[in-house]
Parts: sequence; structure tokens; C-alpha cells
Amino acid sequence: MTQLTIAHISDLHAGSPYFVPSLMDRVVIELNELAPDIVLCTGDLTEMGFRQDYVTALEYLRRIEAPQVVIPGNHDARNVGYVHFEELIGPRWQVRDLEGVTIVALDSTEPDLDHGQIGRARYDWLREQYARPAWFRVFMLHHHLLPVPGTGRERNIVYDAGDLLEVLQECGVNLVLGGHKHVPYAWRLERLFVVNAGTCSSLRLRGNTKACYNVIRLEDDRVRVVRKYPFHGEETLIDFVPSTAAFEKYICAVPGEEGR
Repeated sequence: MTQLTIAHISDLHAGSPYFVPSLMDRVVIELNELAPDIVLCTGDLTEMGFRQDYVTALEYLRRIEAPQVVIPGNHDARNVGYVHFEELIGPRWQVRDLEGVTIVALDSTEPDLDHGQIGRARYDWLREQYARPAWFRVFMLHHHLLPVPGTGRERNIVYDAGDLLEVLQECGVNLVLGGHKHVPYAWRLERLFVVNAGTCSSLRLRGNTKACYNVIRLEDDRVRVVRKYPFHGEETLIDFVPSTAAFEKYICAVPGEEGR
């Protein structure tokens, strides 16, 4: 039996007036109690890409005991912040193999711009990474690959989303993880599941959304994605079977408003 737990956090926004240290402290505590096999962070560690904000974010990340894969978001690329990212955090694209799971993470940002792209130059590289044997394949980027309800006017889907989706489908990718607009959601497109995380530590929240992060539990041919609220409980967001793409999506209540 194959069992794996992945935590997916995003959009810390250290340095922002909306950043809440107590929320991030709680996320660190909960992740260490959960002891996932790996923590994936899909960007926007900082608000403006300044070095001191990276230092603040890094202090929290270092307290998380699990291995991590971290990529930058559009806020991290402001003010030449990607230089600090590479020095303090690490490479802006990574590949990780974990018990038959291949995780490919790519920087989708453009300096000082809110939109992003992956770009044709990286498609062959993606194909090479996913050619290795794996029973489950994950792709990480910061920006939206598909529109997300409740985010207002959608302007920040990656520019080459159509071509990228075709490449990911061709490569047999099962799960795409992203962040960006602070609204958690899940889509299925053919046999590909696209899951967005909310912000785990910022009060820049749209509508009735709350600070949250995702926990992904893989057990043989079943994947369950759970939305976890710091200081609160958890709710299942989507449950799917990779081999058949059968799935069930759930309507999540806002903490404190259950049953209303």
C-alpha cells in the first residue's frame, strides 16, 4: 500500500500590512504536528520582493520540519526580488521524486508584472522530467491555469495556458497546484485535476474566504484534497481516483458559518 501526505501552502505575503504572524505561527505548528512527507509552497512568500521580507518568510519556512519545494510568485518577482529568492530560498524550478511521485515546480512569474507564463522553451524540459517512471505526477506553478470562481475579473491565467495544458495532459500529469488569487478551488479537466490554494497567513481575502491551506492525502489509487483552516478544522475539497478520473467535489462551509 502506498501512502503519502503532501501539504500545499501558498501566498504568505510577509511584509504586507495584511500579513498575520499568529496565523503563520499556527500553520507551522499544524504542519509539524501533521508531519507530511513534503510541503509544497506555490509562491508569494513576500509582498514586494524585498530582502528583509524574504528573511521573514524564510524564518517561518525553516521552522517547518518537513522537506519543502518552494517557487516564487508574482509579488516575489517585484523589485528584482527573484535575486533574493535564488540566494535565500533556492532555485526557481525544481524536480523532486518521492516514492513514485514526480513533482515538477516551475517559476511562472515575469519581473514586476502580475501575469505570468511558462513558455515554449520549457515544454521539452517538462516532457523529459515526466518521462521518468512514476505512478503519480504533480506540477506546481504560482499563477492560475484555469479560471477560479470568486476571484473577480480573471486577468492572471498564465498566457500560454492552452499549450501548457496540452503538454501536461500529454505527460500524464495528475495534479496541478497553484495559488495567486487567495481563493481555494478545484477543477477537473479530462484526466487532469487542478487545485488552487488560498492564502495561509494573509487577510487579503475575497468575499467570505478564510485563510487556509491544503492537505493532499494519497493512498493507492485514491487522492483526497482537504482544506485546512489554521485554528479551525478541515473540510474535504475534492476526492478523486487517478486511474479513472472519477471524482467527487464538496461544498465547503466558511468556518463559523456551518449550518447557516
